[in-house]
Order: sequence, then C-alpha cells, then structure tokens
Amino acid sequence: MKNISIDPITRLEGHGKIEIFLNDEGDVANTYFQVPELRGFERFCVGRQAEDMPVITNRICGVCPEAHHMASVKALDMLFGAEPPPAAKKIRELLYMAFYVTDHTTHFYALGGPDFIIGPDAPASERNILGVIRKVGLDIGKQVIDCRSRNHHVIEKLGGRGVHLAGGLPGGWSKSVSEDERKEIEEVAKKNIDFALFSLKIFDDIVLKNQQYLELVTSDVYLHKTYYMGTVDDKNRVNFYDGMIRIVDPEGKEFVKYPAADYMQHIAERVEPWTYLKFPYLKNVGWKGLEDGMDSGVYIATPLSRLNVSDSMATPLAQEHFERMFETFGSRKIDGRYQPIHHRLATHWARLIELLYASERMLELAQDPEITSPDVRRIPQQIVGVGIGSVEAPRGTLTHHYVSDERGVLTSVNLIVGTTNNYAPMSMSIRRAAEKLISRGKIAEEGMLNRIEMAFRLYDPCLSCATHFLPGQMPMKVIIRNSSSEIIRTVQRD
Repeated sequence: MKNISIDPITRLEGHGKIEIFLNDEGDVANTYFQVPELRGFERFCVGRQAEDMPVITNRICGVCPEAHHMASVKALDMLFGAEPPPAAKKIRELLYMAFYVTDHTTHFYALGGPDFIIGPDAPASERNILGVIRKVGLDIGKQVIDCRSRNHHVIEKLGGRGVHLAGGLPGGWSKSVSEDERKEIEEVAKKNIDFALFSLKIFDDIVLKNQQYLELVTSDVYLHKTYYMGTVDDKNRVNFYDGMIRIVDPEGKEFVKYPAADYMQHIAERVEPWTYLKFPYLKNVGWKGLEDGMDSGVYIATPLSRLNVSDSMATPLAQEHFERMFETFGSRKIDGRYQPIHHRLATHWARLIELLYASERMLELAQDPEITSPDVRRIPQQIVGVGIGSVEAPRGTLTHHYVSDERGVLTSVNLIVGTTNNYAPMSMSIRRAAEKLISRGKIAEEGMLNRIEMAFRLYDPCLSCATHFLPGQMPMKVIIRNSSSEIIRTVQRD
C-alpha cells in the first residue's frame, strides 16, 4: 500500500495534515484528515470564575475571538439569570456584523479565493493574497485592506480592543454608543455594502463566467447530500446572533428546530483515537461513520448550510443574490423554500452573500434609534448554575456550555466550535476529492493535490479553535528513526 501525505495543509487557521492511503492498484483506499493540535480550554477553564470566560475563551483564536466572546457572554446571561436590555443586544449584534465583514473578507481574498482567482492549477507560490493582488490590481488590494481596517476600528470602538475584545458582560454590554460613534459606524456600513457588491461582481466575473470553474463548482467532485444546520429568526431567515437552531434533511425538509439550550437533546459527540478534533452528529439519526445520506447523522454548519436551512435573507440585496444562487444551481422551491444545494464549492458564493447581509444588517442597526440608548446592562442578582450560549460563527454554529457551583466557580465546560461541526463532512469531502482525482497511482500533479486541499479549504476550517480534547488526557507517541528511516525506538504515553 502506498501513502501520500500533504503536510502541512495550507491557507487555514491552525495546523493539520492529510494522509491518503492507496491500494495495490494505485487507487484511494482511505484518507485521514488529522488534526494534531491540542488546546485543552475545556479542561483548564474548570475551577475558574464563570465571569472570566468571555476574556479567556476569546484567546482560543486570534481570527475569531469575537465569536467566542459573544457565545460566552450569552452563556453567562443564562448562568446568572440576567436578560440584557434591547440596546445591549443590538450593540452586540452591531459589533458582530463588523466582525463578519472582516472575517468573510479575509477568507475570500486570502484563504479560499486564490484557488479561483489565481487558478487551481497555478503554482502554489502564486496562490496567495499577493497573487490575488497581482491578478486583480493594487487598488483592489487596498480596498481589501481598507475594509478590514475600518471594521476592526468599529470592533475596537465598541468592544474596547481591536483583538480579544472585552465589552461583553453578563446581562449586557460595558458601554453605550454615542451619537458621534453611531454616525461613524453608519458610514462604515455603507462602504461595506459597496464592497460586498463589488466582491460578488468579482466572483461573478472570474468564477461564474469561466466555464472551467463553473463546471468544477457544479461537478460531483465536491458534492455530498447531508443534513444542514443554521440559526434562523422567527421568520426562518438567516440570523448570526440569535434565534432558533434549525436542521433540515438532505431533501430540504425541516428535521428539527430547537433553542440552543436544548442542544444536548439533538447533538452527540464522538471521539476517534487518531485526532484531537471531535465528531458531533445528530443523536436522533445516529453515527454511521463518515457517510452521507438520510440515514447518516453527519451534518454541516457553514455559510452554505445556513442558506440551505433558511427560507430567505432578512435584507433586500442579500435576498436578490440568495435567489440567484439557488436558481443557478437549478434548485426548485418546495413549500415556498428552495431545495438545498449540495455542491460544497458553492460555499464560497454563500459566504459572499453573507458578507452582503452582514453589511446591510450593520447599516440597519446603526440607523436604529435605540442603538444609542444608555440602558445597556441588567446587573445579575442570582446564580442559576447552568449557562448555554450560541451564535453563528463564520465557520458554523458555535456553542458554549458552562456549569458552575453556587459561588459561580465552573465545574464543567463544553464547547462545540463551528469547525468541529464540520469535521466529518470535511473528511468525507477530502476522500471524495481524492477518489475522483487519483487513479492508478497518478497523483504527482500540483494542481491535482491543490484540488484535494480545496475540499477542506471551502469549509474555512479554524483548527486552533476546534481542538478541545474531552477527557483531558494527552496521549503522545514519539517515533525515533535512524538515517535509513528505520525505527530504533518508540516512546509512548497513553
């Protein structure tokens, strides 16, 4: 049996590797998407004061600290029985929209976008942000940098810090928004809408009008029929900050809709010995391994998934692009809602539609008269002892679950991070891509290996966020080899 290793995999947050095992005929026998990182937040946070969690867990990641901060303060709202005032909720969501704009911009232009803008067959040294700037022009590169800069300025204004913010408190927010700040944020939101429309035009010109790319996006190389997860509002529209979690089956029918606090009734977690990442699955369907289909509990939680579970978008321009995407893929409406798109490369398009929605929603909130209300916090008066908070992180549904004693000291912590939801489908997509692109041992072409990497990159995985080992142990195996690659000693700790 021959083994192909892609190590390290590139243009993602964190570290991982792909192992591909070939049989004697040179075809793919199996693949492993291994994540060797260990962060351990679920263990070392036990014994700490619950109110410290928003500023501890936002250190999990330097890319999406805002998502962890929001999920954490929402968990504390419940744990301390303190419902935030309406203005506090709107400030949280306003900051969160600015964060979404920066995060989705980063992925499209720096991580996933180079595969299309530069091309999957281009040398690896050119498929990066510098290659994108060379392709689209320096002025566009400046627009990308300007977009990230102005939105991080908003995050710093509202959250107290540009990275690892500190504004969230149980029962509300630490500061109100002044009228001058509101006006400034309103102008930022207007620029964001222009930038999002511009980004969608780039996708249209470079991808949708390129027959080769369009065939790649709509081919069965990157297709899986699984369940889909996302948060929706009271009209079943996409919502990043609050609402009910909705799951639809591979045919698009609603399987279940539940509040985040009930997640343990619907989601189970599986651990495998060869990786630190967990495999969540639908408890009421069951674990059938890395398989898609109606009888497998595997689900995804991504930008495409959020659009698949939603009836529509809550803002007008995003709604136009939402309808165009589903109609491009030939999706029919059943009971007033589009059937899901199963082609995973459509996730890049869905991400840009979400960028536009975040920009439009940011403008709505900036123009809301209540956003400048000074009533931004309810002081907690009790300790309930259990808190569960959830938001839609850019990479998927993020859940924080805390249990404390009567003093508010944590006795249990569980996190299901956006990327964790997608570990099983990522592994399946890598195997599917490998099976389609490697045959009879023909594997050496650089573009072919990059297409296999594209299978995980479309999920925008954040492995540094997602690695939390359940029992708190750290198995380790060290293999020592001589100059001939022969193993001379193995040291192992279980």
